Amino acid sequence: MKISKIYIENFRSIKSAEIEVSDFNVFVGRNNHGKTNIFDAIEWFYSGKGDIEKLRTVDTEADAEIIVEITFTNVREGIAHISNEENQTKLKNILKDSDAMTMRRSSKTAKDRFLWNPEKQEWKKQPCGVDTAFNNCIPRFEFVEATKHLKDVSGCSTKSPIGQMLGGVLTEILEKDATYRDFRKAFEILFQSEGSGIQSKLKELSSQVKEHLHQQFPDCNDLRFAVEEPQFDDLLKNFSTKVDDGVETDATEKGDGMQRALMLAIIKTHADFRRQDALGKAFIFFIDEAELHLHPSAQRQLKSVLVELSQSVDQVFINTHSSVLIVDEHEQQNIFCVDKSEGSTAISKLGEVGKQDVVYQLLGGNPADLLLPANFLIVEGQSEQFFLERVIARIYPDKPTIQVVPALGDHERQEKSMEGINMVFKPLAMRPIYKMKLAILCDKPHAEKQANFDLFKAQNSHLEQNRQLHILPVQQLEDYYPKRPEWTIPQNPTGKQKKKWAKKIGNEITKEEFENCMPVVLAALNATWEKAYV
Repeated sequence: MKISKIYIENFRSIKSAEIEVSDFNVFVGRNNHGKTNIFDAIEWFYSGKGDIEKLRTVDTEADAEIIVEITFTNVREGIAHISNEENQTKLKNILKDSDAMTMRRSSKTAKDRFLWNPEKQEWKKQPCGVDTAFNNCIPRFEFVEATKHLKDVSGCSTKSPIGQMLGGVLTEILEKDATYRDFRKAFEILFQSEGSGIQSKLKELSSQVKEHLHQQFPDCNDLRFAVEEPQFDDLLKNFSTKVDDGVETDATEKGDGMQRALMLAIIKTHADFRRQDALGKAFIFFIDEAELHLHPSAQRQLKSVLVELSQSVDQVFINTHSSVLIVDEHEQQNIFCVDKSEGSTAISKLGEVGKQDVVYQLLGGNPADLLLPANFLIVEGQSEQFFLERVIARIYPDKPTIQVVPALGDHERQEKSMEGINMVFKPLAMRPIYKMKLAILCDKPHAEKQANFDLFKAQNSHLEQNRQLHILPVQQLEDYYPKRPEWTIPQNPTGKQKKKWAKKIGNEITKEEFENCMPVVLAALNATWEKAYV
């Protein structure tokens, strides 16, 4: 049983998002754009714990309903592993022949979860009794927060993975061990028998304390000090983890990378150990900032381990800022871009073109980090970038993969971007490998910039001669979009408004509209593709 779809509404920065997921899922985006909110929403689905007012999206109505829905697939096989036969029967009676199951938790009745009845087309309260009982009928949730440390999982407490594993295995072993039984007898003789010197001393001390206490509380008739037999948990209070990587030391003295890797290894072992419990045979791992403290080579190894883990019964979701964790392709991998605009988080699946730009941004926006794309198209701003990336992905997916680079300025900034690309991609004393290939798309210059623009063209005459320079007939891209009644862009739009409309029109424009109404942009793309390395 695995998650196939997640729907979130009015949860923190997420007003509405529907995500179709696979076995291995990567969420990438800048800080404070809502990646962790996705994981927190799933945690709320499982636990129902949290202050509703603090979870609700800020700019919604006070009574706006928070909804988290999860659809599980391969349910019939999963139900077969539920140890409680009564719960098996209840779920089968509702789902009938369906192999999918959709569950919902909402703020209206946060303590309860509801199951969608496909036959009656209605929500029905989950039939397994208490909320925790239903959690035993679905894959187990394991959230590895970025703030979680090694001591959280390696300390021997009843709630830690180490404590649960030791408590479940070693207690049974110790009870059958002759040496342990001898230890318990020796303890009783030493601390609890009447002839024990320790017991005599404790009685003497307790008698003295009783006399002083009796003066204040005459009703106190007796007081006794006793040393109780240590329980199993007490015996492991000083439990520690030693690691030998050439020098044996306590694990907490190792570097942050080693500690992070060890923590994930313990959690993975814990999952293997708990597969004997009910539907503990399946885990869903949510790992926040999976790359934390890890060298790029270790990040790649971690990803390989997690991908392999997801190919069995488990499922993996990770948040990341690491290009290493998204560049490698895997058959069951989905990469999602998490982006917040005007306070609202949007989640979109990345294609090859979008992924290339995300890698570019994660690496700091330096052309040196792009590792030889087929070609570059330099544009003035992010609105051009957002628009073109969507047009390319939707309308021209089979064209050579190019990198759209926003110069974040006019032709002067574009010239600097061009020079940067030429400088970086210049092998030894040879000519820069993109000099005669990259293309530039710029707005019509304002009158006061015309002389400077003419100088730019004169100093880079090869651009026009080689069809590398393309100039819009208008002074901003927004004036060049096709006209539709529903595309009413405000006059003098702000930067945020430009980006918003670039995404919207890029997602909706048809091939015919683009090619007939935006010939200069099409010519820039064609030139970039024609000159691309293939």
